[in-house]
Amino acid sequence: MPERAHVTSIDALESFRASLIIYLAKARPVLEEVAADVVRTRLWLENDQRTYWENQARLRTRNLEQAQQALFSAKISTLRQETAAEQLTVHRAKRARDDADSKLKVLKKWSREYDSRVQPLLKQIEKLQTVLSIDMVKAVASLTQSINSLAAYAAKAPPPAASAAPKATEEVPTGNRGPTQKGTAA
Repeated sequence: MPERAHVTSIDALESFRASLIIYLAKARPVLEEVAADVVRTRLWLENDQRTYWENQARLRTRNLEQAQQALFSAKISTLRQETAAEQLTVHRAKRARDDADSKLKVLKKWSREYDSRVQPLLKQIEKLQTVLSIDMVKAVASLTQSINSLAAYAAKAPPPAASAAPKATEEVPTGNRGPTQKGTAA
């Protein structure tokens, strides 16, 4: 009969199982938060930022028109001459409007490209979520079953050992010769 296995590290399996459970409890919420951040970023680009920069473009265009009107009025007026401050105001308003227009263009570009750039990464996150939700839960269950099986095996009493050597008072067969008894010489 084979020897009994020496099961001594059930505690190591239990420690690993506990660490795996803690890891799963921490990793799942982080991945869910990342997925939620992706959605929030898309909404921020498509709604908040677009609205903000469209309003800024209108406001800055209006400011530019007012500055140009003031400069034009100064040019056609015979009473006074245009000032450097009015010209500077027009230049600043143009730069501000151009800045808003360029930011709006960049925002529209990002809105178009966001999904194509983010989807591959999001799919990887979803795969990892699946692994954590399904495969790792199965791993925890398998570890639990293994720990229980090993604990039951270790708690089982070893079977009584059968004597390997025959007793001296018993007859011992010796091959072709026949039985010999104790005390008689052959």
